[in-house]
Amino acid sequence: QVQLVESGGGMVQPGGSLRLSCSASGFIFSTYSVKWYRQAPGKERELVAGITSIRGSTTYEDSVRGRFTVSRDNAINMVYLQMNNLKPEDTAVYYCNAVRFKGLNDYWGQGTQVTVSS
Repeated sequence: QVQLVESGGGMVQPGGSLRLSCSASGFIFSTYSVKWYRQAPGKERELVAGITSIRGSTTYEDSVRGRFTVSRDNAINMVYLQMNNLKPEDTAVYYCNAVRFKGLNDYWGQGTQVTVSS
C-alpha cells in the first residue's frame, strides 16, 4: 500500500523553526523526486521546495530560499523540510508529493498544519 505521511507541524512564534518529515512506504522511493507544497486558507496550493531522486538537486520558491532546506535519506525513505526564521505568511498546510515519469506516478500525503503566530 502506497503511503506518504507528513509529520512535524505545529505552532511556532515568528523567527522560530520547525522540521517537517515525510515518510514513504509501498513504492520505490529513491526513484521519485519529492516536492513540498503548501496551501494557506483561501489561497491556491503553491510549490515550496523540491529535491530530485538520485542526485538530490534542490529548488526553492523565492520567498523561502535561504530559510528552508529540503533534504532526503533514501536509505530510510524519508524527506525533510527544515524551516528556519518562520514568518506568519508561512502559515499553511504543508504537503509532501512524490512524483516520477513527469507525473505518471504521483503520490500525496495528507498534509501537516504549520502555524506561525505570536
